Amino acid sequence: MKTRIAVAVMTVLLLLYVVLAGQRAIVLLTSGDGVGIAMGVALLVLPLLALWAIGRELWFGVGAQRLGECLDAEGGLPDEDLPVRPSGRIEREDGDALFPQYRADVEAHPEDWRARYRLALAYDAAGDRRRARESVRTAIRLEGAERRAR
Repeated sequence: MKTRIAVAVMTVLLLLYVVLAGQRAIVLLTSGDGVGIAMGVALLVLPLLALWAIGRELWFGVGAQRLGECLDAEGGLPDEDLPVRPSGRIEREDGDALFPQYRADVEAHPEDWRARYRLALAYDAAGDRRRARESVRTAIRLEGAERRAR
């Protein structure tokens, strides 16, 4: 729940920034000064890039949560009971030990979004966030293709 509140607050702050930057951009664009016009254009482009980035991250989060809930409902989430640090994160060595099992599952079923999602959880447990996010993105894409094929 804390994450959702944080995301909502950050999204509202970004939207406030976009509105304020847009107002300043209009003022600069109508200034008639070459430098002012260039700054006005930049003030229009940068908030649009920010909106695109946060939209992409929100869409990723919604998709990842949807897949996690679906896999949980199917009983397909990993059920290993691993020791955790005081922060709640899995010990890296234990996460690394699970990784080969989930990689083999993906190699055996490359088009299965469930295997990809479980691999993402293993990457995350091993501390490799970049590959975890990449694997979740692949799982979202595979699940979408599977849903469209039905």
